[in-house]
Amino acid sequence: MEESQQNDEFLCVYAILSCLILSITYVASLYVWNSPHAREHPSTIKKRFFSVFVMTLISPASLYFGMSAKVFQKATIWELLGLRWSGLLQATFIPLFLTMVLFLGPISLQGFNGLWRLYAEPMYWLGSARTLIWWRNQVVAPLSEEWTFRACMLPLLLQCFSPTTAIFISPLFFGVAHFHHVVERTKMGMNFKHAIIISCFQFAYTTLFGAYAAFLFAKTGHFVAPFAAHSFCNHMGFPDFSEVIACKDPLKRTGLLSLFVIGLVAWCFLLTPLTNPAWFNNNLFWHKHFV
Repeated sequence: MEESQQNDEFLCVYAILSCLILSITYVASLYVWNSPHAREHPSTIKKRFFSVFVMTLISPASLYFGMSAKVFQKATIWELLGLRWSGLLQATFIPLFLTMVLFLGPISLQGFNGLWRLYAEPMYWLGSARTLIWWRNQVVAPLSEEWTFRACMLPLLLQCFSPTTAIFISPLFFGVAHFHHVVERTKMGMNFKHAIIISCFQFAYTTLFGAYAAFLFAKTGHFVAPFAAHSFCNHMGFPDFSEVIACKDPLKRTGLLSLFVIGLVAWCFLLTPLTNPAWFNNNLFWHKHFV
């Protein structure tokens, strides 16, 4: 009994340290290149693509060596990473729909601005797909971040903590990792104080999103669920309330603000029923105790 308790404590210490090391290594991999160019330069983007590709390969090692033998009796490492066929279709579209409900206000605003017609044009998507920035924002960044910060970290935490605790611990590593943008902003000439304020705001909303992404991963047991939500959120960006407030027509402004509120309320009501683990054939993560 005492030996088992010591093993559990070791696994928990290992889980926290592994998550910390993974987050530091992920950010450090972006800065190993001595480049004079800004982050939007194609040369910088390509080098960082290579860095996160290497991170994607090595990150699962912490999971392989850090999981209890009892866990591997129940699931393969691929299942722990959220890579499985059962429930894949549901895990792709239901969390994406749920995230779109949350963005009901911004989506409606885009409709009023005529962006929906632009989305219907094949050349818009072909033009976007020809740019490295689009590939970074919509594919590479969501894929590498969800792989490292959700698929490789969350199972480690779930074997030590309750799902609720693990879901709120995991995004802290994700949020702190975004503080590296302070360096880039100051290099571009931004005042250090201003850069810190922006990064603190970024930490807040990336941590909130990280908790949501971790929730999706734990409830669905699929990597694709947080990846699809992350990619969509990157496409939409942070909701622009200033555009709504600046609207001169009071009726239109009230209607748009109402859609923002309706989207948030509907998302809150739908969050639990639309992420029922049974819908995704997930019997691995969502328990009071992982093992």
